[in-house]
Amino acid sequence: MTALDQPAASPTHRIHPAWWVAAVTFLALVGAAAFRAVPGVLIDPLREEFGWSVSTISAAVAVNMALYGLTAPFAAALMERFGIRRVVMSALLVVALGSGLTVFMTASWQLLLLWGVLVGLGTGSMALSLVATVTGRWFVARRGLVSGILTAGGAAGQLIFLPLVAWVDSVWGWRAASLGTTAAALAVLPLVAWLLRDRPRDLGVVPYGGTAADDVDPVRTGAARAAVQGLVVAARSRPFWLLAVGFFICGMSTNGLVQPHFIPAAHDHGMPVTTAAGLLAVVGLFDIAGTIFSGWLTDRVDPRVLLLAYYGLRGLSLFALPTLFGPDLHVSMIAFIVFYGLDWVATVPPTLALCREHFGARAPVVFGWVFASHQLGSAAAAFGGGVIRDVTGSYDLAWFLAGGLCMVAAAASIAIRRNPPPPPETALPTDPQEAAAAQAHG
Repeated sequence: MTALDQPAASPTHRIHPAWWVAAVTFLALVGAAAFRAVPGVLIDPLREEFGWSVSTISAAVAVNMALYGLTAPFAAALMERFGIRRVVMSALLVVALGSGLTVFMTASWQLLLLWGVLVGLGTGSMALSLVATVTGRWFVARRGLVSGILTAGGAAGQLIFLPLVAWVDSVWGWRAASLGTTAAALAVLPLVAWLLRDRPRDLGVVPYGGTAADDVDPVRTGAARAAVQGLVVAARSRPFWLLAVGFFICGMSTNGLVQPHFIPAAHDHGMPVTTAAGLLAVVGLFDIAGTIFSGWLTDRVDPRVLLLAYYGLRGLSLFALPTLFGPDLHVSMIAFIVFYGLDWVATVPPTLALCREHFGARAPVVFGWVFASHQLGSAAAAFGGGVIRDVTGSYDLAWFLAGGLCMVAAAASIAIRRNPPPPPETALPTDPQEAAAAQAHG
C-alpha cells in the first residue's frame, strides 16, 4: 500500500496539510475582504468631497457586487487551468491595484472602474467558488464545518475592518483608508505563495478523511466551457432555481443593503459614523460564530429547514430595524446586531450542501452560478437602496421590502425536494465531456 492509499496524512504530519491550506485560504479571503469594507464608510466622505449622489456611489458598489458574483462561476475554471495559488495571488494584486488607485480619482467614472470593475473582478476570483474548490479538493470529512469557517472569513473580513477604516478616515481621510486596505491585501501575498497548494498530491498526501481516489486528475482544457455547461444543466433543474432565488434575496438583504447602507442610514438618525461602523464590526464577529455553527448544523440537520429558519428570522428582524435607529445606542439595536451577525452568511453551508446533494460532481460550478445570483441581488439592493434614499429621503422602504423578500426566500428553500445521493458506482458521469467537467470542478 502506497502513501497515497492511506486515508490520512503520514505520521510525519502532525497536522494534516489540508488544515494549513484552509488557514491560508481563510486569510486570503479576509485580506481581499478588507477593501469591501470601504464603501459603506466612505459614502458620506465622497459625497462631501465630490458632490456625488448616493445613487452614483451606490452604482459603483453595484458594479462591484455584480462582477464579484459573475466572476465566481469561472473562478474554478481559472484555478483548474492556472492553479489555485496563481489565481489567488493575481486576484490579491488586482484588488490592491484597484483600491490603491482610488486615491487619484477625480471623476465618478473612475470610481466605477476602480471600485466597480477592478476590485469586483479581483475579489470575484476569490469568491465562494474558492471555498467550494478548496473544500472539494482538500476535504472529504468536515466539509460542512470547513465551508462554514472559510465563508465566515470572507464575510466577517468585510465587517471587522469597518471600525479601523472609519477611524483612519476620521483622522487622516478616506485616501489613507483606501491605502490601508491595499496594504491588507498585499500582506497576505507571502503566505499564499508559501502555504497554498493546488491539490493534496502536491504534498504527497490524500484529502483529509479521504483516499487517493478523491484526488482527481486536473483537467487543463475545456474548464471554461464546463462552467457554461454547468449552468445549462443546472437551469433544467427546479432546485437550482429555488436555490438561486433564495440566494438572490440573501445577497439583497446582507451585502447589498445592510453592508453599504447601514452606516449612512444610522448617520441619518444622528448616530456617529464610527459607532455605526463598530456595530457592523460586531456583526462580523458574530458572523464567524454563526457561520461555523451553521456548518456544524448542516452536517446534522436538514439544510432546507435551516434555510427556512435563517431567512424567516432575518425577514422579521428587518421589519423591526427602522424603529431601532437613533442617535444613541440601545439594547434593542445591540440585540439586532448580534442576531444579524449570527445569521449573516449562515445560509452558505446549507446552500452548498444542497448543491452537492442535487448536482454531485458539478456542485462547485453550480454553486458558483447560485452565488452569482447572490451577488446580482446584492447589486440590485446596493443601487436600489441608494435610489430609495435619494427619492424618499429615508431607507425605511428598503428595509421593509428586504424583509418581505426574505419571507419569499424562506418559502422557496423549504420547497426544495430532497435528493438522496446515488450509490457510488452510479455517482460518476459516464460521458467523456461530463467526466471532464466533473474533474474540472471536483
